[in-house]
Amino acid sequence: MTVMINWLAFLQVFAAALVGAAAVVTSYAFGLRLLVRSGRAPVVTPAEFTDAITVISEKEARRAAKQAAKAAKKNPLTEAQKRLSLYGAYACFAICAAAVIAGILIIVIGH
Repeated sequence: MTVMINWLAFLQVFAAALVGAAAVVTSYAFGLRLLVRSGRAPVVTPAEFTDAITVISEKEARRAAKQAAKAAKKNPLTEAQKRLSLYGAYACFAICAAAVIAGILIIVIGH
């Protein structure tokens, strides 16, 4: 019994996975950048877990929120530019979600 590997098909799948992963990561990073430019920096408060180490303290979280608010006040963009950046960020996140959903559908449907 001989197993034949179609190397061309293997390379096509590898290239598609590499390009797809790079596109999703780039779109997500660009979306985060646009979100910060719109004055809505994502500040995440530390989660409380039992038997786990908290990554940042409440004091550090308050300081980060204060710095984000200060940076938002110093933003040189007009309100229209901030709104456009926010819509661009949402569009980038939508592209990420669509790519993930399309990948899941391709796996489930099998085409």
